[in-house]
Amino acid sequence: MKNIYKSTLAILLAGILALPLATFAGNKDRSGQAGASELLINPWARSSGWGGVNVSNGYGLEAMYTNIAGLAFTPKTELIFSHTQWLKGSEININTFGLAQKVGESGVLGIAIMSLNFGDLPITTESQPEGGLGNFTPNYMNINVAYAKAFSNSIYGGFNIKVISESTSDLSVSGIALDAGIQYVTGDKENIKFGISLKNIGPTMRFKGDGFSISSLLPGKTSSFTLQQRPTDFELPSQLNIGASYKFIFSEMHSFSLAGAFISNSFGKDQYVIGGEYALKNYLMLRGAYTYEEGITSKTARTSVFTGPSAGITVQVPLNKEKGSVFSVDYSYRATDPFQGSHCIAARLSF
Repeated sequence: MKNIYKSTLAILLAGILALPLATFAGNKDRSGQAGASELLINPWARSSGWGGVNVSNGYGLEAMYTNIAGLAFTPKTELIFSHTQWLKGSEININTFGLAQKVGESGVLGIAIMSLNFGDLPITTESQPEGGLGNFTPNYMNINVAYAKAFSNSIYGGFNIKVISESTSDLSVSGIALDAGIQYVTGDKENIKFGISLKNIGPTMRFKGDGFSISSLLPGKTSSFTLQQRPTDFELPSQLNIGASYKFIFSEMHSFSLAGAFISNSFGKDQYVIGGEYALKNYLMLRGAYTYEEGITSKTARTSVFTGPSAGITVQVPLNKEKGSVFSVDYSYRATDPFQGSHCIAARLSF
């Protein structure tokens, strides 16, 4: 038990020491230099409607994106299927399935699969830039396997291993990444929470395949030769997230949670998020958030497709009060310019 508390304290200390570095870690000059950018897409409806601000108070399966420590709050079994219209108008759809299962007295295992569908894209070449050669379909998939544990009534931690796969007909790449996080709960009503998470930490990746081969003719010769280009390695879009939240409990029926988060991106601008969620017991939840980064309020200076606001709603119905099983539908909207926003809808079953 002493070793557990020492490990937890070490993670908290590392997060505190990382805070001054994180304040200056965002590097906008490196934007676009990392790969596997789908790791920065939140495929879950509840947390995306809240702008990902719930680093400190995210719980259940959805915590696998914001802070894996929140997975430890899964009561028993949880299933979620979500569908996202990513940047509506781009015809990109994201399907995500997740399962969390409590094991033992304080541990929870989780698995989630996220798949991106880009539709059929036309094949183009230098000689035929308008296409006419058929179509191809990229395949992007992330598989998450996670474990979280309650170390005490106040301290929760976990880790998430991600398997990354991207491929087309003649190119492919695969890699692995790690998330780790911790949440601390305090207050007379356990309504004050803090959280720290590190995301997308892993080795570099490199594409391989016949797509790097080019067939060409030697000047004055009729025979062709094959030129093989050498692809370079690319890094993962790592993040450091730090958040805090306070829950105002007005009565058994009404509560309001206020949360804030700082997101430090290694390959982009730092972000500051503030959001709130009103809950009518466990039946109805309304949430909204605003994400700020440098230049986001200016149409000419903005470098992100997202303009800041996000919102969401949850309708939840108890199925069996004795067993605590519930069914809920979640929806979220994230404002963008251009495109017509990103929409996510999810069905959740907890039993």
